[in-house]
Amino acid sequence: MHEFVVETHRKEELIDITSLVERALEGQGVCEGTCFVHSTHTTAGITINENADPTVAADLLGALAHVIPQGGSWRHREGNAPAHIKTSLVGATATVPIEAGHLVLGTWQGIFLCEFDGPRSRRVLVRVCS
Repeated sequence: MHEFVVETHRKEELIDITSLVERALEGQGVCEGTCFVHSTHTTAGITINENADPTVAADLLGALAHVIPQGGSWRHREGNAPAHIKTSLVGATATVPIEAGHLVLGTWQGIFLCEFDGPRSRRVLVRVCS
């Protein structure tokens, strides 16, 4: 298993971690298999989406804010209930096929760490199964 840390800079943001995941594949000697990418946090998720146009990430954050508002009547005392809910909806893990030693992603796809309660240091695990 490979691990890396992502430093986030805003309360909410999507950070393209595709190159970090690809780097984790280097030297693994896996030609074909599956790559699991996992956030070890309850307020930061992992998703696959378009990485060519940054407005897609902004739209995703805007839609989640609309559905799960910060000022809701949440019971969680830490004040970050929306971050927990957003992470549950987005998920903490993404699965990507590996072929010829590389991630199999669509032309416009990237892997993102979804920060919902930053800024923080976020730990991401990458497990490759052949």
